[in-house]
Amino acid sequence: MPNTISKIRKRSGEIVACDEKKIALAIHKAAKAVGIDDEEMADRLALEVLELLNKKFHPNSIPAVEEIQDLVEEVLLKNRLIKIARGYILYREQHRQIRDINSDFGVKLMEDYLGQADWRLKENSNMSFSVQGLNNYIASSVSAKYWLNKLYPENIRQAHIQADLHIHDLGLLAPYCCGWDLKDLLTRGFGGVDEKVWSKPPKHFRAALGQMVNFLYTMQGEAAGAQAFANFDTYLAPLIRRDQLSYKEVKQALQEFVFNLNVPTRVGFQTPFTNVTLDVNPSPMIGEEQVIIGG
Repeated sequence: MPNTISKIRKRSGEIVACDEKKIALAIHKAAKAVGIDDEEMADRLALEVLELLNKKFHPNSIPAVEEIQDLVEEVLLKNRLIKIARGYILYREQHRQIRDINSDFGVKLMEDYLGQADWRLKENSNMSFSVQGLNNYIASSVSAKYWLNKLYPENIRQAHIQADLHIHDLGLLAPYCCGWDLKDLLTRGFGGVDEKVWSKPPKHFRAALGQMVNFLYTMQGEAAGAQAFANFDTYLAPLIRRDQLSYKEVKQALQEFVFNLNVPTRVGFQTPFTNVTLDVNPSPMIGEEQVIIGG
């Protein structure tokens, strides 16, 4: 059967020649990926694809590249080449992911941010329009693609893309909110990471608050949501007593603590998202513990 389809439409809209060799090459690559290296078979299957193409489309029509790829899958399955069909489907999916990621590295990503054209710029009210915000936007777009293409199953990815549901904070490949043990920080100090500064357990109230700030800053960089300490007043009270601080001095130290926590140090020029919990009624179990001062 003569081939009456001479042109195809690429995803970009460009019209190019319908090339039998490219169809055969794609089939051959899919076959090699599953351990079958047979160029003659790939050429024969490519001819079958062209025959099917000419049956399904009017002469001189211009099918889309996706329609030809669908026909390749149909021919592979008709010939009971299940392994190769799976390899070809995987090949298509991998190239779709590459196209998605590469398209985001183009000018459009920059223009969407600079022109404030993307609704996602408003998703986080703590994020300001800034150079750091731009950097975070670009990095977040890549992370979101990874979540959707590599980690979530196809039905969830499609539900998010089609707005059937919204998955929040796809921009960070990280856990969400985390609660931390203040007792552990006061007992062991702040450290545990090679080539980073280590701090011994604090012996004074202000030093403890400073270590808490550094700890929360650091852990905020490893998570998408809030970082929290519980039993804030219960565990810090012995340090206030040891330093013999007045009400005014404690208030001043806590004011500094709040101000320091609100410095925009987080990715995207945000303030860290932090929580501290006070004990209205301290746990009797903590009351039986030894006071922690300097470890």
